[in-house]
Amino acid sequence: MSEATRVACVMGWPARHSRSPKLHGYWIRRYGIDGDYRVAEIPPEEFPAFVQSLAGNGYVGGNVTMPHKDVAFALSEPDERARAVGAANTLWLDNGTLRSTNTDVEGFIAALDANAPGWDRMTDTAVVLGAGGASRAVIYGLIERGLKTIHVVNRSRDKAEASRERFGPAVHPATWEDVPRLLKGARLLVNATSLGMKGQPELTIDLSPMADGAVVSDIIYVPLPTRLLEDAKQRGFKTSDGLDMLLYQAVRGFSLWFGIKPEVTAELRDMLAAR
Repeated sequence: MSEATRVACVMGWPARHSRSPKLHGYWIRRYGIDGDYRVAEIPPEEFPAFVQSLAGNGYVGGNVTMPHKDVAFALSEPDERARAVGAANTLWLDNGTLRSTNTDVEGFIAALDANAPGWDRMTDTAVVLGAGGASRAVIYGLIERGLKTIHVVNRSRDKAEASRERFGPAVHPATWEDVPRLLKGARLLVNATSLGMKGQPELTIDLSPMADGAVVSDIIYVPLPTRLLEDAKQRGFKTSDGLDMLLYQAVRGFSLWFGIKPEVTAELRDMLAAR
């Protein structure tokens, strides 16, 4: 490759299952960029040295997946979103400084905007299932968009309480026993757990108490659609899935590494969905 070639990667352990190379490779070809996007499978004990020598390893930046997000956050200069969520999923070099952000926030919000335009004008309350890292990105995005009340449901109430400590009084901790009550008249439900993912226990929730015209979001993209979203569609609700979140969260990283803001298209979604 020429000296002009810009190379990014996805860093994880494992990482070969990632759809990011297919996604970014599509954009690289579409925009005729002299660049490449690779897989970097890095075991945890080797990750700090790898990421601190990113340029020396030939990269201008990259995506970070499990289990490296916390370490990437600690070893970089995080922006406001990464600090709020407490984890980084996107790294880039800025005049030699390793910077980080968390694009799950904008990916989640952009997917909602695309699939349920005006969702943030019809409610100021949401029910969010889960209190892990993905949930933190969802909560921050909802607060950033002006929602006033976010019920965070978790099996361990302590983790839901930790979300309140992190994000403030807009967060209302709850347990699974509270779900039927919280869904009465609810207009926005988000699954930010792994329940319903291929290989994980099914997520079974009665959506009938929700308001007509409600929106249901599920950050999972294997399978497509999840049972939760199938149930929501049968009730006539608008839905947003994890594949759209994946697509939209990739936009900013690509812009930072390759200098072009890419477009999320139906063709790109169909290509990734067919995998």
